[in-house]
Amino acid sequence: MRSGAKVAIVGGVFAVVAGGVGYGGYNLWNGITGGETSVGAKAGDAPKTGPLSADEVTTTAKDFLAAWAAGEPERAAQLTNDPVTAGSAVAAYREGAGVSKAVITPGTPVGTRVPFTVRATVTYEDVSKDWSYASELTVVRGLTTGRPLVKWQPTVLHPKLTAAGTLRTGVAKTAPVKAVDRNGVELTAEKYPSLGPVLDQLRRRYGTKVDGTTGVETWIESGGGTVADTPLLVLRKGKPGTLRTTIDAGVQAAAEKAVKRYDRASVVAIQPSTGAVRAVANSPANGFNAAFQGQKMPGSTMKIVTAALLLEKGLVKADQAAECPPNAMYYGRTIENLKGFSLNDATFGESFARSCNTAFIKKIDDVGDDSALGKEAREVFGIGLEWKTGIASFDGSVPEATGGEAAAQYIGQGTVQMNPLNMASITATAKDGRFRQPYLVAADLDDRPFAEAERKLPSSVARQLRDMMRTTATAGYGTAVGPMASVRGDKGAKTGSAEVDGQETSDSWFTAFADDLAAAAFVESAGHGATAAGPVVAQVLNAG
Repeated sequence: MRSGAKVAIVGGVFAVVAGGVGYGGYNLWNGITGGETSVGAKAGDAPKTGPLSADEVTTTAKDFLAAWAAGEPERAAQLTNDPVTAGSAVAAYREGAGVSKAVITPGTPVGTRVPFTVRATVTYEDVSKDWSYASELTVVRGLTTGRPLVKWQPTVLHPKLTAAGTLRTGVAKTAPVKAVDRNGVELTAEKYPSLGPVLDQLRRRYGTKVDGTTGVETWIESGGGTVADTPLLVLRKGKPGTLRTTIDAGVQAAAEKAVKRYDRASVVAIQPSTGAVRAVANSPANGFNAAFQGQKMPGSTMKIVTAALLLEKGLVKADQAAECPPNAMYYGRTIENLKGFSLNDATFGESFARSCNTAFIKKIDDVGDDSALGKEAREVFGIGLEWKTGIASFDGSVPEATGGEAAAQYIGQGTVQMNPLNMASITATAKDGRFRQPYLVAADLDDRPFAEAERKLPSSVARQLRDMMRTTATAGYGTAVGPMASVRGDKGAKTGSAEVDGQETSDSWFTAFADDLAAAAFVESAGHGATAAGPVVAQVLNAG
């Protein structure tokens, strides 16, 4: 249970610094503005139009920062273009966040943007702590009044604050946790940046379950849901409890390094025999956990599921011939192979290894059920079964489709949505023969039920899937040979590229296994799967 901020401010010092001089409280307001309600405005004046002058930007920013620093939310609000929202937010900064004094220093304006720094003191009952950070504001012209006003957005008060968030100081909701990997190695956001958002969620869910004690903190309260609260300042430390995860520190370090080469990339590694997640990494590292929560078309990596469907239906066999023309049509949708290639007298296994789209499309009529792919994904690979990994995750989606849209799904386009967690799990299922729900924290810690697929892959289907993936990774014509050349052990893979509307270059996908480790990676707008995502996966597998 948490108490809210309790702050008694008697003669509290709030100030804004301009030109190296600090001004306090109410004197500041009158000293700078002379009591005017707007910069340069007089009664009867027509609303001003046109670009803002440098003086309007500078003066408006100083006036707003002064009112904020003085603890005057009403005055600060009237200097914004959203006084109702701004007023309550500025008031909560002093009351809810427990800021007992603040010095705010404007920087040099850049056009209409004004950077500034905040040096504050946060007080809760008998404990105080200094708090410093930087933010910025933007000055705009009021639509009806023509006055220069601060464009209100929550990030003005703190760069991590959102519209749904609220600043709070008090006894923390949960105790801190010392997260460790499967071998007891401590996991920190400083050493493993991608784990920052993950560790925040783990603390929120398990801090009270691992025998820690709470401290006093300032945080951004998320407003509930699956978004974790964001800690900002520790006034008094609590005692952390130890939380064991399934992460492998060595594999995690390799994953962090692998994705760092790209602006937007994600990778996940899973142990097929257990479902334990060994690594999760994203670039950028401190934002959205795209590896677990992304929703993207997976391209030809989806052919693992499509091949399983066709094999189970008895429509293909890995070592039997399969037609692979340059293009194929289904209900008005034409599907082509990359650069229009075709294969003569090729087996289905070779078509899989060369990523022939049309070999899959030519079999849709024989399946006789446009919704069959979604059923296969759910019943065998566990896609969409509400996984309970220990943190928030999107568990994949293959919605019902008909006609041309169903054809697009067969090759991982259209309405199919996946992320690296999903694709790593699909590969793990192909390797092990049965779906084992991925997880980061043991189920018995909070008695959460794991998702279970309806059935295992038939042994002959699982064997053929593995063999086709092995061929893709090792045969001279396999599309995954390049990245997988350095990978040791029993190995198999599948490449993918997803064509996204509005992108000149397709998204790069790659998924593979090596012995008892499976991994999948996504790199945005990076082209063929073997070019970008492939080396990421290979680097992770080599660390396992």
